[in-house]
Amino acid sequence: MKYFAVIDTNVLVSYLLTNNKESPIVKIVAAILSGRIIPMYNDEIINEYDSVLRRDRFGFSKEKVSKTIELIEHCGVNCERKPVVESFPDPDDIVFYEVAMSREDSYLVTGNLKHFPKNGRVVSPAEMLYIIEYGEIGEDVLNDTESPYYLPIPLDEINAVIRDYRNSR
Repeated sequence: MKYFAVIDTNVLVSYLLTNNKESPIVKIVAAILSGRIIPMYNDEIINEYDSVLRRDRFGFSKEKVSKTIELIEHCGVNCERKPVVESFPDPDDIVFYEVAMSREDSYLVTGNLKHFPKNGRVVSPAEMLYIIEYGEIGEDVLNDTESPYYLPIPLDEINAVIRDYRNSR
């Protein structure tokens, strides 16, 4: 089965930073490469990916950034936003949510769940892997630190860079 998902910027930053080939974030990218996850994006999302991933603070090569964005565009689908009524702590997150909500069968994969409405379609990378494997998420997975799908991701610094970028526009 194929799953449509918007990939939040912090997931791509984490992917490019990690050396752990078994991390859920690396497995999300592998699922994109294998066609199990179809990334959803629009021009605003691609522009944010490009701007954030090129930040000197991360030190990613231009080639790595280009290949990561090309992967999303090549494997994914360009989608329109579907306006929503929910409120967000950071209004720049709305585009990710609205693109994800443009399809009834899609998800938003993020390492920052608290920035988005809780509705079962906003999931962590580990939760997305669980959905791919088992079809749904149980409460036990979300809270069980022994579960292979539990992923505590310290994203404060990554999210601070993303906020800095958004505030600088």
